[in-house]
Amino acid sequence: MAIKKYKPTTNGRRGQTTIDYKASGITTDKPHKPLLVSKKRQAGRNAQGKITVRHQGGGHKKKYRLIDFNRTEKIGIAGKVSTIEYDPNRSAFIMLVTYQDGDKRYHLAPEGIKVGDRVYTAEKTKIKVGNRMQLKHIPVGYSIFNIEMNNNKGGQIIRSAGSSAKITSLEGQKAQVELPSGEIRLIEKTCYASIGQVSNQDHGNVVIGKAGRKRWMGKKPQVRGKAMNPNDHPHGGGEGGSPIGLKNPKTPWGAPALGKKTRRRKYTDKFIVRSRHLKKNKKKKK
Repeated sequence: MAIKKYKPTTNGRRGQTTIDYKASGITTDKPHKPLLVSKKRQAGRNAQGKITVRHQGGGHKKKYRLIDFNRTEKIGIAGKVSTIEYDPNRSAFIMLVTYQDGDKRYHLAPEGIKVGDRVYTAEKTKIKVGNRMQLKHIPVGYSIFNIEMNNNKGGQIIRSAGSSAKITSLEGQKAQVELPSGEIRLIEKTCYASIGQVSNQDHGNVVIGKAGRKRWMGKKPQVRGKAMNPNDHPHGGGEGGSPIGLKNPKTPWGAPALGKKTRRRKYTDKFIVRSRHLKKNKKKKK
């Protein structure tokens, strides 16, 4: 994995970095067409055409790659990695796997996988990067990713670049999995997970460099509320760089913002063994 730096030929280039795709193991820039679908641009609008999410729009045209996050349809069938590719829809790299029955599927690429490597999905198989199996057969302490939270639903968590989780305990009815946030969560032992760490570890080290590059990504500028007039935002008004003048920050429509709890599915709290906020709370008490 490598970060590519540029000479400061312009103000936008100064300090800008990108992922060095050749050094990262990308083998082709031509995706497998049967696994591509067109992607309609929403630009933050709903079915009525009204903007419901601000600061979205424009950007480079993309096509969606159909990713198989489940892989259970290929249980017992060996696959060979044909290519490792860039995906504009996610931070991680993807790999095109050709199975022995002739079928081709896109999967999330783990760190260290190479073209020609074999991958396998089974209830219990060899502990090898890229293989996928049930949690109850994975030893404690191994890095895992693309983890199922419900049986037969496919991987839902640990899918972003450089992320990984690990099993901390297999005692009891459910497995205890430690997530990157520090949260320990109970997950059914029959759920599947892939061995390894998600590829493209340096994604978080990339320096965007200029506003135009953000526009290519489909993101529009954001204006601070305190820089507006009072009739445009609750934070607006005042002389110069005045504070917002409120006890609690607000959205443009007066709703609480910045720190307001939004979690509604309290019934899933029973699966949390250790909260991700535990470390923060301890520091505050000290």
